[in-house]
Amino acid sequence: MREPRDATKTDLKTAKSASSAASFPLILDIDDFKGDFSFDALFGNLVNELLPSFKLEDLEAEGADAVQNKYSQVATSPLFPEVEKLLSLFKDSCKELLELRKQIDGRLHNLKKDVSVQDSKHRRTLAELEKGVDGLFASFARLDSRISSVGQTAAKIGDHLQSADAQRETASQTIELIKYLMEFNSSPGDLMELSPLFSDDSRVAEAASIAQKLRSFAEEDIGRHGITAPSAVGNATASRGLEVAVANLQEYCNELENRLLSRFDAASQKRELTTMAECAKILSQFNRGTSAMQHYVATRPMFIDVEVMNADTRLVLGDQAAQSSPNNVARGLSSLYKEITDTVRKEAATITAVFPSPNEVMSILVQRVLEQRVTALLDKLLVKPSLVNLPSMEEGGLLFYLRMLAVSYEKTQEIARDLRTVGCGDLDVEGLTESLFSSHKDEYPEYEQASLRQLYKVKMEELRAESQISDSSGTIGRSKGATVASSQQQISVTVVTEFVRWNEEAITRCNLFSSQPSTLATLVKAVFTCLLDQVSQYIAEGLERARDGLTEAANLRERFVLGTSVSRRVAAAAASAAEAAAAAGESSFRSFMVAVQRSGSSVAIIQQYFSNSISRLLLPVDGAHAAACEEMATAMSSAEAAAYKGLQQCIETVMAEVERLLSAEQKATDYKSPDDGMAPDHRPTNACTRVVAYLSRVLESAFTALEGLNKQAFLSELGNRLHKVLLNHWQKYTFNPSGGLRLKRDITEYGEFVRSFNAPSVDEKFELLGILANVFIVAPESLSTLFEGTPSIRKDAQRFIQLREDYKSAKLASKLSSLWS
Repeated sequence: MREPRDATKTDLKTAKSASSAASFPLILDIDDFKGDFSFDALFGNLVNELLPSFKLEDLEAEGADAVQNKYSQVATSPLFPEVEKLLSLFKDSCKELLELRKQIDGRLHNLKKDVSVQDSKHRRTLAELEKGVDGLFASFARLDSRISSVGQTAAKIGDHLQSADAQRETASQTIELIKYLMEFNSSPGDLMELSPLFSDDSRVAEAASIAQKLRSFAEEDIGRHGITAPSAVGNATASRGLEVAVANLQEYCNELENRLLSRFDAASQKRELTTMAECAKILSQFNRGTSAMQHYVATRPMFIDVEVMNADTRLVLGDQAAQSSPNNVARGLSSLYKEITDTVRKEAATITAVFPSPNEVMSILVQRVLEQRVTALLDKLLVKPSLVNLPSMEEGGLLFYLRMLAVSYEKTQEIARDLRTVGCGDLDVEGLTESLFSSHKDEYPEYEQASLRQLYKVKMEELRAESQISDSSGTIGRSKGATVASSQQQISVTVVTEFVRWNEEAITRCNLFSSQPSTLATLVKAVFTCLLDQVSQYIAEGLERARDGLTEAANLRERFVLGTSVSRRVAAAAASAAEAAAAAGESSFRSFMVAVQRSGSSVAIIQQYFSNSISRLLLPVDGAHAAACEEMATAMSSAEAAAYKGLQQCIETVMAEVERLLSAEQKATDYKSPDDGMAPDHRPTNACTRVVAYLSRVLESAFTALEGLNKQAFLSELGNRLHKVLLNHWQKYTFNPSGGLRLKRDITEYGEFVRSFNAPSVDEKFELLGILANVFIVAPESLSTLFEGTPSIRKDAQRFIQLREDYKSAKLASKLSSLWS
């Protein structure tokens, strides 16, 4: 609060000074308008003296009463008593301000003149400076050109000096080389008079370099003179002289190389890598170091130690090589190849530290490992069997060779990848690995197919042997009729599954040996065709064997068909034999249905296998998939033909038994009961009951075995045959009305049974039979009305009406003649 009070005191003092000067013109200083100018402060300084003012300090001292009095006085005084003074003050101030503006305008005018003068001087100075700068740039350009010229001259002089120095150095070296060449050209085979350079072990590298240069020069000179000027005497002499030098140089180089190799071997045995590296570096001047590389690789223990080779064989094949299994061989190869990879990895560390070109050495080392150590082992593992005299299954058969080939190939591929990771230079290790198996892979398809055929043949022999053992052990205590079906070797889904398992294993090997989709598709198609042939042959033979049971049962039936004039004893024996034949037929029927069911399951397994495993391998090749599908359909056609014939025989077997049951059980009184006043019997006849029971029992296996359209076709055919048999059977009897009711009951029973066939055409036929039975029930005068709604039964009705008991007595032939016409 003190700062505002100080400012107020200053304003009051200024106002007092302005009041005291009211009687003369105001003097305003220009400095008042400089800096932070405030019009309010200026105006206040002018008018504060004339306007009422209060001193805050006095008011604070006097108290509140004094302040109240002060305000009262102001309120009673007239408004603006100092107006006149203020007007005078403002007029004087305006005049003063106008005067100040004139002074400022004058100053501004003078300043403009001064600025114009200075600007013209400045422009002249800048023009002079620009001229001076242009001259300076021109001087610099001349200096730069001069410097460049001097530099080019110096560079040319330097080039000449460098060229001269190089020529001098070359001349000096040439003189030195000529001196050494003359030493080698002294006399053939004399290396004792050479300079100390060529015998000093500490300067071996220099001696080797010089010897290589001398030999290259001498050989080149001999070749040039020998071709261009063979007749010149001087040239011939020179050539002969250089030939002596070449021979001596060659001898010296060989001696030096052998000496370095000996030193390299000694250092290698002591693991002195520094010395080995020095020798390898010097030897690299001889044939790019090839001899040193090959010598190092050849002296590795794994290539020269016979015990290492024997240990490899024991590790993979065991102590008894003949009893080794593919799984054991796989484990042995994994262990051996891991050991080889570790050895190569250790050698790689040494090679990298010793040789100037380690990649070339690694290429030689890996190639030697595959061509010598791995090949020696594969030769013992993979002994290719003969396709003419196949090895027995006790020895493993062809499958043993194929499994060993697959294991060896897979594990060798793994070591090839491992060696590629360790490092093998520019060697095509994958291609080299493939070449190790080329002779086996070329004939692999023939061996694979021959193996599948061998497995199938052995399996069939095994099944036949089991069947014979089973027959010999089961014949005792078995009836003659039961022997027919049980002696047949049944189709087994387990056996077909085993065929598929063989094929899956073969396809796995095809994938392993074939990388190209086209080649793989060809192999897969051939292998899958083997499976189709096996399954087709197996199913067809199984169905034929099941048909043989049906045929034998049919022969038994025909054997016991007797005439009418036989004794009761013979008839009883024949009936007993017929029962046995019927039992054999029923057993054969069931056996064939089981064979059909298993055949269907086997075909489904093949189709599923083709869909899941084979088709995707054939799709990359155009037409391969369609061809395989066609072959599959063709292969199964023989089985389908055998199944069709067998199903026809099954129907014949069933119908034969139905006819036998009808003939044996149907009585004449069943449909012509005496009119004794007793209530009619509404139960089915005994023959109908026996036939329906037989059909229900025997067809149970058919309902289980058959599916889809096959089932529908079979049951439809069976229903039609049953309908025909029943019609022919009833033609043998005479019917009265109560017998017609009994017949209608039998037809209802048969109709209810065949309804389970789900064959609408068969159901319709039995419904018409029910209508047809009414011809025995209605009165003669009502017969014509029976055919009004069902004219289709007129033909059968004409025959049935003739079976009425009253056909002749009621003269129905004449009464219904118009109806038949």
